[in-house]
Amino acid sequence: MQELCGWDILRVLKKHHLPWQNLLIARGAFASDKVTLWPPGSSMGKVARTLTVLLCLSSCVWVSAQQRPAPANVSPANVSPAIMPLDQIHEGMKGTALTVFQGVKPESMEVEVLGVMRNVSGPKGDIILVRLHGTKPEYTGVVAGMSGSPVYFDGKLAGALAFRIGEFSKEPIAGVTPIEEMLEINALDHSPAQSSAKRPETMRASLPDAEANPSNQKPTTQSASPGESPTLPAQNYSNYLKPIETPLVFNGFSDETLQRYGPQFAAAGIVPVMGIGSASDRKQPEPIEAGSAVSAVLVRGDMDIAATCTVTYVDPQRLLACGHPLLQFGEVDLPMTKATVLATLPSPLNAFKIVNTTETIGAFVQDRQNGIMGVPGRESKMIPVTVAMHSLGEHGTATKEFHYEILNNARLSPLAMMATVFNALHGTNEYGEDITYRMNGVLSVKGYPDVTLRNMFAPQDNGQPAAALAAATIGDRFARIYSNPFDAPDVEGVKLDFDLVRERRSARLEAARTDMTEARPGDQITVETVIRPYRGERLVRQIPIRIPTSTSKGTLRILVSDGDTLDRMRRGTPMMNRGLGLAPTIALLNKERANDRVYVSLIQSDPEAMVADKVMPTLPLSVMNVMENMRGTQDMVVLGESSVSEASTEPLDYVVSGAQMLTINVK
Repeated sequence: MQELCGWDILRVLKKHHLPWQNLLIARGAFASDKVTLWPPGSSMGKVARTLTVLLCLSSCVWVSAQQRPAPANVSPANVSPAIMPLDQIHEGMKGTALTVFQGVKPESMEVEVLGVMRNVSGPKGDIILVRLHGTKPEYTGVVAGMSGSPVYFDGKLAGALAFRIGEFSKEPIAGVTPIEEMLEINALDHSPAQSSAKRPETMRASLPDAEANPSNQKPTTQSASPGESPTLPAQNYSNYLKPIETPLVFNGFSDETLQRYGPQFAAAGIVPVMGIGSASDRKQPEPIEAGSAVSAVLVRGDMDIAATCTVTYVDPQRLLACGHPLLQFGEVDLPMTKATVLATLPSPLNAFKIVNTTETIGAFVQDRQNGIMGVPGRESKMIPVTVAMHSLGEHGTATKEFHYEILNNARLSPLAMMATVFNALHGTNEYGEDITYRMNGVLSVKGYPDVTLRNMFAPQDNGQPAAALAAATIGDRFARIYSNPFDAPDVEGVKLDFDLVRERRSARLEAARTDMTEARPGDQITVETVIRPYRGERLVRQIPIRIPTSTSKGTLRILVSDGDTLDRMRRGTPMMNRGLGLAPTIALLNKERANDRVYVSLIQSDPEAMVADKVMPTLPLSVMNVMENMRGTQDMVVLGESSVSEASTEPLDYVVSGAQMLTINVK
């Protein structure tokens, strides 16, 4: 229902000679059909006639409002709030801010403007400096997870709490990102519209709580861990104005996992936090509104990583939150969920909210300097991962499976994959120092052949556990797929199977020799290798290999090595340091050698050309002259020597390491 316009009320007052100054109309009276009219000296009859006229007019307006069609997918509450420009804000103004201290309902706190600070958050990055008032904010201080809390003056949205001042502050003083700068994020969004998706009716207007309910009027870049500063490289400057922390909470992760991968997450702008929340997919019937807690999800399933901040602005098409970047990755695709605040824990160093994430309501599509933007009803594209571990016990083979999804992001997906795989392998009762893993799996990329993941992993003498080596191998595959500059990979899923062997199955190449010192082109020679398993008896394996008929006379080098050594030789060439398309990258990955056997390679000192994933060994000089215009380009790289033949042992069921170089004279 709509209120009467001022012109209609003035006409009624004039007709019945009622003074406007003494007329009391309660705010929101028409919505409840209660109007109080009691001018001094008026008779009951005049009051009754006036009341009748006003009620009739209000009924007419109500009927008119009911006949007006509502916009599609917009509930009556979904009305964008009025905006207060920065140039209208001045020292001494008082208003309100909304945030959740416990549960799901935003609570109001008083805000007093201390002034406007120019160019303090980047060029033209102005900040409104405010002091918070009220029992709770004065007790807790500025809280991690409070970033994005909407700030209103005279019922108009002015911005979002986003910054705090220094450490151990005795007063709750905060910086506010102006709403005008946050609204710019929408203009940067180029993500495709999702016209067919049905938006859930779970969004409420961005109106201050004091306006939504008069009884609630005020009374007469990087993620960081709550309670500690981010472990980042030392700075040679001081910055007292810092974004309010948006903790990235890791659930289902072991301490060793975060100790191992924490520095890599910190380098990406994330400091992991444990023990201050959890995740579920339970329904949360309360609608999202300005001041509600909302979470962005990086990993979900049997392990979870999520960041929580506060909603600043809501309309039927989008919401804005945080008031500062989460990771500042620009365009993103992260699930957006509701959240419940279990408690707000005060701390002199850094207070924080303990949060449970709940049902998914859309996707965050922008992560920018002045906030993050979400689209309700949009489905986020995550990468499904299945990790299965098989171990032989007294009652046969036992299997444990982990199912989860990770974000689809070129910078973070490889790291998230490494951390989650290590965590899955490490966080079981079967884990031990001498465990060996046999891995078989596939990485599926839409429109391309599957990437085969097959290898063995055993602990190394330098203390590296087998689980970390397996995780590093998988992370390397992800990084090389995402790093190609030509094609955007659409990773459809990862499936990994690990067989656990309760012993250290590693071996090193101890010796190698040939059965002759001279040979002719076309001859077959035999390379005898001696392999020493960890705490085991020596193994002798003979590898026959034929010398190509095209081999030149002179010294022929023979490389006897493990598979990793040969693969590193390829990766170390200029070929691997330049950009390849997705198809040749996957082809090269599938050609990498297993590490459970010994390889023999014949190396000749003739040039070799590599075109994409294809190898052309021992090219004649005439061919090289014809291909000269391609030399050194992305289409072709020329190496100074060629691998003319290769052979290997059968799988040895050991992780083999070591290399030796032999020579033979070709007559």
